[in-house]
Amino acid sequence: MTTPPDNNGITVIKLGGSTLGAHDTSLRDIADGRRGGRQIVVVHGGGAAVSAWLQRTGVEARFVRGLRVTDAETLEAVVAILAGAVNKQLVAELSQLGAPAIGLSGADSMILQATSYDPELGFVGRIERVNPFPLEELLRLGYLPVVAPIAIECDTREAQLLNTNADTAAGEIAAALHAERLVFLTDVEGVLAKDGKLLARLSPAEANALIASGVAGGGMIPKLEAAARAATAGCATRIIDGTAAAALARLFAGDPLGTTITA
Repeated sequence: MTTPPDNNGITVIKLGGSTLGAHDTSLRDIADGRRGGRQIVVVHGGGAAVSAWLQRTGVEARFVRGLRVTDAETLEAVVAILAGAVNKQLVAELSQLGAPAIGLSGADSMILQATSYDPELGFVGRIERVNPFPLEELLRLGYLPVVAPIAIECDTREAQLLNTNADTAAGEIAAALHAERLVFLTDVEGVLAKDGKLLARLSPAEANALIASGVAGGGMIPKLEAAARAATAGCATRIIDGTAAAALARLFAGDPLGTTITA
């Protein structure tokens, strides 16, 4: 029997990539936060697990502009690993820690609706719409949704699944839910300036300028873009080092960790 949260603010947490292999305290912090009454939605990646599976099966992983080229064979692996193995392992661990976690993919109830990004990339989607209702209902009932970034292609009669960027998915979900906060757990302390110093606070315009100037690159780009998207719905974003012990617990307690992006 679950207990509905007693506060109104929703926190969307992006877990994945560099932190999925070192998430012991992050998952405990998430479970503790949920038991403490916080409304939490987890969005996860798992690209490293997909690449490892493809390598074991002799399929070469290819990337274009940082996005995984997803042919039919790769899509099958992406869906199986992200919506299957990774998602269910996270749900099992959160449940073991006392959180009422429920695993979903963005294809469930058409939560994430996307269009094909680029023929060169194959089955990779650009998120066009989010159906927040299933997540809102799960939160209302006291559950902790754990979402894999698999979308369903919209504006077509075919039931085609698409691979999407998990950072982008987290930003779109946060915006659709009008979340209070979006948190990215990374393996760096936050967004760094050209001289390597931490930037404690950014506006969406400043975040976009860091991308345009090349100061922010690689995996930080979709995080900053997602933060700018979330800001349009009044959601503040925090980018923190998720590998640090009790990082989320400290954030929930009000510690000024990482970089805050807000309009």
